[in-house]
Formats: sequence, C-alpha cells, structure tokens
Amino acid sequence: MSQELINIGFGNLIAAQRITAIIAPHSAPVKRLKDDARKEGRLVDATQGRRTRSVIVMDSQHIILSAVNVETISRRFGALQGQE
Repeated sequence: MSQELINIGFGNLIAAQRITAIIAPHSAPVKRLKDDARKEGRLVDATQGRRTRSVIVMDSQHIILSAVNVETISRRFGALQGQE
C-alpha cells in the first residue's frame, strides 16, 4: 500500500488520503474550529510562524494550519489524484 504525501510547506508532508477538507482560514466558523482544536490538543501548526493561509481538516479530526494557499494545496492534491 503506497501512501501519497502532499507538501504543505516548509518540508511538512501530510497523508493525502486522510484529508477531509482544505479551507480558507478567514471565516468565524473556521476560527472557532481552530480554537476548539487548540483546546482539545488536536491543532497542528505547520506555518513556521508565517500567516495561516489554509486550514486542513483530517479524518482523525486534527486541524492542520499551513502557510500555503488553499489553491496551491488543492492543485497538489489534484495532481496526485490524476496519477492514479
């Protein structure tokens, strides 16, 4: 079983098949989602101190913050899907 990985910036990789959603971080519901995940220990900050440009929701209910744009991660995800 081959595990496809997506680069989410700064050398950080996540398992593509575990992604549930890739969303923009600007709305109030997304901010609440981040706050709840932080309180429950499910937040992973992969921004390396940069501005958060995308929020990735995993099937394990972990929330990953990335400094890479939603469109860029989506394009990388789509490229993996096109390989199969």
